[in-house]
Amino acid sequence: MGSEGYLVHQFVAARTNKRTDEWGGSFENRIRFALEIVRATREKVGKNFIIIFRISVLDLVEGGSTPEEVLQFARELEKAGVTILNSGIGWHEARIPTIGSMVPGGAFATVTANLRKAVKIPIVATNRINLPEIGEAILERGEADLVSMARPFLADPHFVSKAASGRQQEINTCIACNQACLDQIFQGKRASCLVNPQACEEKEWQDKFSVPTTKKKIAIVGAGPAGLSSAIAFLERGHDVTVFEKSTVLGGQFNLATLIPGKSDYKESIRYWKTRIELLGGQIILNHAIQDVNELKNFDHVILSSGVTPRDPKIPGQELPHVFAYDKYLREQMKPGKKVAIIGAGGIGFDVATYVLFAGKHFDDNAVEFMHHWGIDPTKKSGLDPTFKAARSPTEITLLQRSDRAFGKTLGKTTGWVHRAEMKRSGVKMVGGIQYEKITAEGLWIIHADQRKELIEADQIILCTGQLSENSLATKLTAASIPHTVIGGAKLASEIDAKRAIRDGIEIAFSL
Repeated sequence: MGSEGYLVHQFVAARTNKRTDEWGGSFENRIRFALEIVRATREKVGKNFIIIFRISVLDLVEGGSTPEEVLQFARELEKAGVTILNSGIGWHEARIPTIGSMVPGGAFATVTANLRKAVKIPIVATNRINLPEIGEAILERGEADLVSMARPFLADPHFVSKAASGRQQEINTCIACNQACLDQIFQGKRASCLVNPQACEEKEWQDKFSVPTTKKKIAIVGAGPAGLSSAIAFLERGHDVTVFEKSTVLGGQFNLATLIPGKSDYKESIRYWKTRIELLGGQIILNHAIQDVNELKNFDHVILSSGVTPRDPKIPGQELPHVFAYDKYLREQMKPGKKVAIIGAGGIGFDVATYVLFAGKHFDDNAVEFMHHWGIDPTKKSGLDPTFKAARSPTEITLLQRSDRAFGKTLGKTTGWVHRAEMKRSGVKMVGGIQYEKITAEGLWIIHADQRKELIEADQIILCTGQLSENSLATKLTAASIPHTVIGGAKLASEIDAKRAIRDGIEIAFSL
């Protein structure tokens, strides 16, 4: 592991190597530690053993290597006996995203291509290669000899066999959310996967739940992440499943997520859920709201996964025409005004702020625009453009919260910093520890902790004030003595936790 700022890499970089002996100073001295490790390893394992060295092709921190030094190091590693070079991108301390959902697929493969020209041994491309077509394109363009994946195999352990047999549509795609893998690791927990909760827990699931002996007729009301994952799990266990969805599309809150710049991959989950349910013989009925529970009486069990509705903050004046609930604002893909106030700074508040910052425009599939946006220049030292200045938002955005805690406290451990950095460098004003007094035509009146009143001028005000569970059907089901279970957001609406919702859906299918 010679990258990401770990020990071997710390010798290579002038940023961390302050030695004045034969292991520090010149670049030749700084790479000596890595080369001696490779030589000693080669001597021990013999000439036919594969040694893969992960080399940092972009440090993305001050005091990192120049492009010329990276190529020189690669050539020396080849001479020392390395069989394959894997490409590492960025230090953990880098303030540039390299693996989150906001990074376009295969964004750093062009940098790997430069390395490939410098040596004769195989080169591996890595980072945000989550679809077979992305990996294939990198190989076809000659940017690498191999591609490396990790999180995609947590999402779907059958990724390779499905791709090899032309079943790409059946792949449960990694959406780079990091919520159940890296976030859990950095909290001292076992890694898993948001879209595949059984990852790294296969034995426990197998031991805990027995194979059902009776085929049941299952109705699932609501086709969000909880309902769709539940439908698949029920079908895989041999049950008969019908999914009812009141809107014209599947996906629930994931549909809104796909509209946020940096989250377009969420549509891949919807594609997978739909494909899998259809292949397993499940029935999907769209544009059908359950009004009369009697139509569910013929089912053995009803899964109520009807999701959430935006919470009404009851702020005087919120009925004015320039005030919008977040779901309406996103669903109608509204254009931001000149001054936008966002009430609520949880995950949805940050997502909406991102939407407003980019005016709804995505560069999710454009690596060049991504690099320009974050000041990445592979031709410069450390891969950083020394002249870079972050663009300020043309819209004056104010993000507000009643709590006086730090903004973005509830965001993911390994990705939250990206969203906070985006807000700060784009000039988003953050105001906390306040109360909302009223909304007028001029904007939002707030009251600070010292009772001082202030007008936040705004021509658009977006309400991101939390959610309430939509489970009104549960009372009717109980009254009609229809067996049912409430899952996902319909059971617990706090923070719209997709990780919890998907796990809910699968667990009920195994335990019923």
